[in-house]
Formats: sequence, structure tokens, C-alpha cells
Amino acid sequence: MNNVLIIDDDKELCVLMKKCVEQENLSAIIAHGGVEGLRLADENKNSCSLVILDVMMPDIDGFQVLKKIRETSNMPVLMLTAKSDEDDKVSGLRLGADDYLTKPFSINELMARVNSLIRRYTTLNPTFITDTDYIMLKGMVIDKANRMVSVNDIPVELTSKEFDLLSFLASNKGRVFTKKQIYMQVWEEEYAYDDNNIMSFISKLRKKIEPDPEHLFYILTVRGVGYRFNKEA
Repeated sequence: MNNVLIIDDDKELCVLMKKCVEQENLSAIIAHGGVEGLRLADENKNSCSLVILDVMMPDIDGFQVLKKIRETSNMPVLMLTAKSDEDDKVSGLRLGADDYLTKPFSINELMARVNSLIRRYTTLNPTFITDTDYIMLKGMVIDKANRMVSVNDIPVELTSKEFDLLSFLASNKGRVFTKKQIYMQVWEEEYAYDDNNIMSFISKLRKKIEPDPEHLFYILTVRGVGYRFNKEA
């Protein structure tokens, strides 16, 4: 059973989210503050498949909690915010959040995002390995079955969304994609006309996978159009 860690100081909302999560045959763990949330995240890091994290909390805000989680884990994080401010969204995504919801939100939308993030993060252990489970590149190996990446034989820690983005581009190397096309393929939803989010994810991904950030090799910018994965890779 997948564990979902809910970190939010709104106790009534936590009870409601826990009930909805459990109706999906998932297990829910609740923390009513950032300090408690970090403790439970550490204790359950090997069994937790998703964190639902509120931004505004009295002790430690959600951004600080997210930053600490990202130091040791790449589990998906769904941010909740009471603000529709774009700055909150961008800040969360830059720190490694995989998705966000603005309060108030519908339970149906919450659970759709929860299931989508868990589905992408959790993979079934295959009974056999085929060539399609791997993308073999120059200096890079992408293990799609286990969602692992190595560059020059060194493991690279990616968030769930970063892995999806890299896998998509590498599976179509040489092909140019606009930011809208990337968003619709990786996020699987209508384009939000927010190029900054795509650019932020690309920038963070490059810092993790490019051997020489001053001379990009894997993900290339096509000026005025979008991005492409180097066909020479």
C-alpha cells in the first residue's frame, strides 16, 4: 500500500484529505506542522510515495519543509497554497515541487493529481528486463523501469517530474518541442501559458545532468522555438 504524508495545520482539511486518500486504497499519515512533517517524512522515507504539503504553516513554512525534503528524497510533492500568487507557484516548483493546488480546491481534482503523481513515481517490478526499459545515451543511462538516471556512471537524483521531463526529451532526441508541447506531454494537462515553469525545470535538470553546464550537451535550446535533446547523444 502506498503511503501519503499530509502536512497541513488545517486539522479539518487533513481529516477530509485522509478520508479521501484512504478511499483510494492508500494509507495516509498526518502532520499538523512543518517540524512534525519533517520528522515523519524522515521516518517514512522508504515507504512514502507522495507528500501533500501546505505552504502557510505557523512553525516552518512549506517552502522550508520542501527544501529539507529535497536534500534526501525525490518523492513527489504536491504543494497546497491559499494564494493564487504566481510567485508562490514558481517558488515551489523551483525548490522541487512536482505539482500544486490553490485552495479552495475540489476533492476530485486533488485525488486526480494524487493518483497521477503516485502512478508516475511508483513502478511495478518487472519479471524480466527488456531493451525498452533503458535509454542508452552517450555518457548517460536512463532506467525507465526503476526511474533511475546515471551520468558517467554516477547516479543522479531527480524529482519525479524532472525524470518524466528527461525521459520524454531523451525518447525523442533530435526532435524540437515548444514549451507548450512539453507541458502538455509531461504534465498531461492543458497548457497554462506559463513558460517560466518550463524554463525553471529545464534549468534545474541541466544543472543535475550536464557534465559541463557552460557547454550544454544533452538538452539544447532552439532559440525562438523551444528545446530538443541532442541527437548526437
